[in-house]
Parts: sequence; structure tokens; C-alpha cells
Amino acid sequence: MFRRFLEDRNGSVMPLLAIAAIPLVGLIGASVDYSRAAAIQTTLQAAADSTSLAMAQNAASLTAAQLQTQGQAYFNALFANTGAATPAVTVTYTSSGTSQVVVSATSSVNTMFMGIMGFSHLPISASSTAVWGNTRLRVALVLDNTGSMSQGGSGTPSSPTKIQALQTAAHNMLNQLQSAAQNDGDVYVSIVPFAKDVNVDPSNYNESWVDFTAWEAANGRCSNTKYTSQSSCTANKATWTPAATSTWNGCVTDRNQNYDTNNTAPTSGALFPAEQYNACPVAMMPLSYDWTNLGKKIDAMTPNGGTNQAIGLVWGWQSLTPTSPLNAPSEDPNYTYQHIVVILSDGLNTQDRWYGNGSNWSSQVDARQKITCDNMKSAGITIYAVQVDTDNEATSSVLQYCAGNQAGIGDKSKFFLLTTPTQIVTTFNTIATGLTRLRIAN
Repeated sequence: MFRRFLEDRNGSVMPLLAIAAIPLVGLIGASVDYSRAAAIQTTLQAAADSTSLAMAQNAASLTAAQLQTQGQAYFNALFANTGAATPAVTVTYTSSGTSQVVVSATSSVNTMFMGIMGFSHLPISASSTAVWGNTRLRVALVLDNTGSMSQGGSGTPSSPTKIQALQTAAHNMLNQLQSAAQNDGDVYVSIVPFAKDVNVDPSNYNESWVDFTAWEAANGRCSNTKYTSQSSCTANKATWTPAATSTWNGCVTDRNQNYDTNNTAPTSGALFPAEQYNACPVAMMPLSYDWTNLGKKIDAMTPNGGTNQAIGLVWGWQSLTPTSPLNAPSEDPNYTYQHIVVILSDGLNTQDRWYGNGSNWSSQVDARQKITCDNMKSAGITIYAVQVDTDNEATSSVLQYCAGNQAGIGDKSKFFLLTTPTQIVTTFNTIATGLTRLRIAN
């Protein structure tokens, strides 16, 4: 009977199909298992990417153990309820030239069908690297030092004036920018206090880029003491002796038009006119990462004089320019550079070399400033504009226009309208936080 069974060929298809079903089911099931594993792998990678970026924000200030603990917790919160095994996560931080956080994760997915083929689970892994330091910052702080900055507050003795709040805010910003710099030169900052004029430092009295023609005509003595100006002195046949340029207080006014709206290197006709402005602000400080002296410059600011935002912006631009007169440090071609100007002013433009009386708004000064801002943005500079309006003045249309990095239009996200001095501190913190994040490359 057994021999006849083996020799019987009737109905042989069914046993063959039963035997063939095993690999067929395995192959079909494998595609299901692999698809499911691929979907979870995508989630694993997304969690790694998010964790690396999140940990990069504070990695430099954390110990290795703290970084691992916080990174693991952050990752687990993102990679929850996925159906995979609890992942093994490592988070490391290194800093050498550039800084980076590396997040690696491994896990596995239990199979539903491949188990019959001997595969009970499929391994999955992900790795993500957040690199920063490939982007370097050059930041010019263009700060209103006009007379009205001495005002502000709610009237209580503890309320800060606008200049006091600005000094606090600027110190905080310097601290944030310093923290963003892993190496000297990663972040440079210049300080440009402005009123009607900008003080480029009296020590430059022998520099060829300063034009003393008008200054010498206004500052000197006549051989006939009856006359106090060069024109009246020489008109009456007396001799005018200009004062020594070493007595200059460091202030310069706007250059001849249209050099006044550009960062053109000083040549004949494009020099910077010296002026013995009686409300000359503290001398500006070119780009530096000497954080101590940058802070001292902030402390030295005092409010006086009328408002000429345009000249402050021009000198902020000059501080970012690698040519004379300020000769910004050369840029390493291995890095990407962000060029930023932050301007804060508490009022409307009232006076420049040609227009205005120092008290009332001057549309002509605004017109020169719009040209300046267009030129700056066309040169790749991003402008953050802050107006502190504690006197219910009109919102500055020119500061709104200047904000951003696209010529011809303003960027509302980079214009800030404040109504109290204390808002200066929070606003500068917001701007500084955004600037430090520019250093995360990927």
C-alpha cells in the first residue's frame, strides 16, 4: 500500500502548492516587513535630525554627560510609540575649527512574516550631524546717542532712561554674540554711536581721508581779534591762522553727495569732512572681538545732539568694508559671512549736513537715508531697524523701509516698534538669538 501511494501521481499539484506556499508567503511578507521597517527608519532619522539641531543650541555649555542625558530624553520624546525597540542613542559634541553635534541611533523592528524564514527582527539605524562655525558674523551696532535718549521711563525713579536700557541691551547682545563665537574671529562687532555726526576718533587727525578744509575755516584765530571767522578775517586784509588739527574732537559730517550714500573709498572729492560738532558722540569702535573694550564703549555712550540716522548707517557700513578708512579684517574664503547692521533710534531724522534744524523731522534726510539703505542691501547687508517711540511720534517710514536685505522694500520681520525703554532689552535679545542661530550651517 505504501509503495502504491508513492507511485500514485493523481492529485500531485496540491502537495506541491503547499510546499511552494512557504517561500511565497515569506517573500510577500518580507515586502510588508521591509516597508514597515523603512517607514520607522524615516521616523528614526527625523528624530535624529531634530535632536542634533536642538542640542547644537547649548552643546558648548553642557558637559558630555548632560549632553547625552538631554539628547537621549529629547530623542525618546520624538521617537515614541513607533513599534520599534527602544533605540540606543549616542550624542557627542566636538569643537575644532568648526563645532558639531553628532547623534547616532540604532534600533530594530520585529517582523510579522519573515519569522517563518528565520528573521525575527530587522535592524535600523540613523545618524545626523549639526555643524556650525562655517558661517561667521560681522555685526555693526548703530546706536542713537542723541539728546532725547536721556528721556524715557514711566516716571518712577527705578525706570531706566532710553540710553540706560540701550546700554543694558547692548551688553546682553555682546554676551550672546561672544557665546556664539567658538574661536577668535568667528564673530566681529563694531559700535557706531551717532547723533548729527559720527565721531571717528580724534587720533585720526593726521589721516589723509579726513578733509579739514571747512574745519580750518571755522576753527582758528585772526590776526585782528575783531574778526572771528576766516571769511571776515581775510576780507579785512587780516591773516587767518587755522587751529591745529590735533584739537579736532573727532566728528565728521556727511560726505559730498552722492558719496554720502555709499561706502566708496575716500579719494579726492570723497573725503570725510571734519566738523567740530558741539554734541559730538563718543568715538566709534571698528570691528573687533575685544569684548571687554566693546563693553566699555557701550558704557561710555552719553546722549546729546540731533538725529541723523543716515550717517550712522553709512559708518556702520564702512565698518564692514575691507577698504579705507576702517579696513575691516579680511574674510577667509573657507567660511560664509553674514554682514549685519542693527540700528536703534528713538526718533525721526532732524538734521544732516544740508537739511533740517535739529528739532523737527526732515524728509530730505529720510530721502538720503533711503538711498543709503538700498545701496547697503544691494551690497549684501541685512538691516535690523528698531524705533523706540516713547513720545507718540509717527512710526518711522524710513526705518521700516530700511529693514531687511532686499533693496526697494522693507521686511516687517526685521523692524521693531517699541513704546517703552525696557522693551529695548527684550528686542535686542530676540535679534541676538536670531543672529547666533545663523551660525548653524546644516
